[in-house]
Amino acid sequence: MVCAPGGHPVILAACALCKADAVFRMGGAHAVAALAYGTESVPRADVIAGPGNLYVQEAKRLVSGDVGIDGFAGPSDVLVLAAEGADPALVAIDLAAQAEHGEGTNRVRGERRPGAARRDRPRPRTGRRRARGRPDVDAALAFAEAFAPEHLELIGADAEELAPSVRSAGCVFVGRESATAFGDYVAGSNHTLPTGGAARFLPVCSGLSARHFRRRMSEVRIGPAADALARAGAPLARAEGFELHAASMEVRENPAP
Repeated sequence: MVCAPGGHPVILAACALCKADAVFRMGGAHAVAALAYGTESVPRADVIAGPGNLYVQEAKRLVSGDVGIDGFAGPSDVLVLAAEGADPALVAIDLAAQAEHGEGTNRVRGERRPGAARRDRPRPRTGRRRARGRPDVDAALAFAEAFAPEHLELIGADAEELAPSVRSAGCVFVGRESATAFGDYVAGSNHTLPTGGAARFLPVCSGLSARHFRRRMSEVRIGPAADALARAGAPLARAEGFELHAASMEVRENPAP
């Protein structure tokens, strides 16, 4: 089921391509409530996934005890590690583009869209104008790991070499051509990623994916192994003071023929 408050034709086309069962023209916190608890016209959902404004996220947090959610998506963020050779104009446009996600984000000053920058002044050449950043890329990586950004851009040879060492980021974009905006639309990575440092919780707080809509469970079938497993498990149960757990295993050690 999809909630599309504006009924945008592009969203409706995506719903048709994905064979959505139902589309409701609603949004906001009240849409979250309708999905979580059901109404006369909206069936109750098991999982609510997807981004939204602060009210939507707080609503998801409130209903998370009654329905599954993909996570809490706070203000979007991007961190750029720019090393020697990085084009400051590209860094600036990527930061400015990220600020479009919300009015509360900081604005990047001094750079405009690339076309305007080229008209107003000559494009800076690598080596004459360098992106300002930490000279020690190892220190920069340590800072990025502690920040655990939603989006991490690595631009410049020294920065790009850090990619295999990154452990805490929602998505890593490597190289001058790999703008975060591509990940929002067409690169294949997901647009809904952990924010606010939640990338440190991986894999618990990973980006939204098909696995959020799949149930995972274990199926246990114990036959002749019951003997050996009881000998291993019963002492553990007794160590916790669970005598009946131990008995439940031991009674199956020598099943009647």
